[in-house]
Amino acid sequence: MPPAARISLILLGGIAVVGVLEYAQVILAPIALAIVIGLMFGPLADRIERFGIPPWVSAFAAVLIFLALIASLAATGFAVPLSDWMDRLPAIWARLQSELTSWKGIFDSVGGLQEQLRQAMGQGEGMKVNVDDTSAVETVVYFAPALMAQIVLFLASMYFFIATRNEFREAVLSRCVAPRLRRRAAGTFLEVEDKVSRYLLSITGVNIVLGLAVAIVLFALGVPSPLLWGLMAGVLNYVIYIGPAVMAVVLTGVGLATADTAPGILLPPLAYLILNLIEAQIVTPHVLGRTMTLNPFLVFLALAGWIWLWGPVGGFIAVPALIIAGTVISNIAPEPSEPS
Repeated sequence: MPPAARISLILLGGIAVVGVLEYAQVILAPIALAIVIGLMFGPLADRIERFGIPPWVSAFAAVLIFLALIASLAATGFAVPLSDWMDRLPAIWARLQSELTSWKGIFDSVGGLQEQLRQAMGQGEGMKVNVDDTSAVETVVYFAPALMAQIVLFLASMYFFIATRNEFREAVLSRCVAPRLRRRAAGTFLEVEDKVSRYLLSITGVNIVLGLAVAIVLFALGVPSPLLWGLMAGVLNYVIYIGPAVMAVVLTGVGLATADTAPGILLPPLAYLILNLIEAQIVTPHVLGRTMTLNPFLVFLALAGWIWLWGPVGGFIAVPALIIAGTVISNIAPEPSEPS
């Protein structure tokens, strides 16, 4: 096959894969998330099985531990403080509007310039925006069954992946006839699980420390509900780049609701950004080490692609997926000194 035909075939295959991933998001996203979380809890299941406990019991215990962690996190840190801050949203919005009043002249100037440009280009009529009148209750009723189905699919996939991952590995290795190929396949499986589990556990530890530091600093600054913002900072930090940006916007809203001066409004997000900068540039590289260091450009591309495809779930699995792909490629591709 000519090189141009091979390149065209690869491009068409890539487009087809992207189309399938987007079209089957409802099914594939929970399964992919379950595999990534399952790789994190795989070593825990292995330790449980060392006591002679069957795999299906260890997988069930891992799922229960995961649910207990999520439930305790939501109940202790998010439920009550978030309900209180949800009641403050109208006041925060009113304060934001009042702060933007001083910018009205600039906005009017920009709007006038846009109008002049539209008239110069022969587009004097403005755009018409149709507002959908669908109520929030109807939206919740429409999406709730699909969300529950995805949660059930995620939990079931996580359970079966943890329970059968060793059988799947043995099935793949049994089809590798050549001893060299079998060694490579076995090394790939072990390295993928080790790297993804180590990455997620390390990031979890870093995020816990970051959340505690954010809570302590915000408490020292007199910001209400510091534990809530610390927990939110730790959770959002799993989605690098995007999570810190969202957290900075949230803390700016908190500053609008609790402070009367510009320094008071900007102090909480600035304090958070400084802590996040220390975490991203010093703590995380030191914890992960050079073997887990990834190319920032590849990380950015992976985040952009997966968030475009699957939203927040894609943002969470982007880096683990990049680690898995890099590990598989490094094990499949022969070394330069190694005969092919």
